[in-house]
Amino acid sequence: MDTTAQASETKAPSPVLGGIVPYLQVDGAIKAAELYQKALGASLEDFHPVDEKGRTMHVHLYINGGSVMLNDPYPDYGHPYEAPAGFTVLLPVVDIDMWWKRAINAGMTVVMDLQVMFWGDRYGQLRDPFGVMWSMNEPVKS
Repeated sequence: MDTTAQASETKAPSPVLGGIVPYLQVDGAIKAAELYQKALGASLEDFHPVDEKGRTMHVHLYINGGSVMLNDPYPDYGHPYEAPAGFTVLLPVVDIDMWWKRAINAGMTVVMDLQVMFWGDRYGQLRDPFGVMWSMNEPVKS
């Protein structure tokens, strides 16, 4: 990803997809975007160029048919880093084994192994190197 490139002024912004859009503050938004491309098949839709400290105020990704936004902390503007806590980003997927393996191979760690849950779906949880918890879910075919 060329982080020195200027945001395109000729390209219309990509539409925001999904009924609710997670906007995640991570310490290293550009690096997180690169990881999500490898781990979750994300496509980079837009980003603001990084500043002299290597931070960006906005990254827009598409993951599995929905939008995810990222930004770095800006403590000098009243937005200090806060470690992710108390939430999990759920990815309902088809072919969970492929998604799971790709995420682990890209650097995510297993928190809860894939298993058939009491509600009948295969489900597992992963944490990325930025501290964000991701879960994957796929209905079990009968």
